[in-house]
Amino acid sequence: MPAAEQSLAGSWTIRISVMGNDAEQSCTFTQKDKELTGTCKGEQVDGAVSGAVESNKMKWQLKREGGPTLAFSGTIAADGKITGTVEVSEYSVTGEFTATKVK
Repeated sequence: MPAAEQSLAGSWTIRISVMGNDAEQSCTFTQKDKELTGTCKGEQVDGAVSGAVESNKMKWQLKREGGPTLAFSGTIAADGKITGTVEVSEYSVTGEFTATKVK
């Protein structure tokens, strides 16, 4: 199935690296057409997800309770893995992330 036709609904493991700080979180996405919603939980992250999927590109924001908002922008590979950048605008820093669907 081409990446553009894959549903992102389900459980994902997200690995983030920002300024030498690595973190891992578990996210559950729900996808309706191009709209992406869900939740993420991890050691440093707990919050709601909202975003969109367009072809093989996706963007979403993670609104953290009591913390900065993380803005993700990624590309969905043919194997379903997502790679891209994460921005923490409150601190003017960016990093990288990878997302792998939990089987």
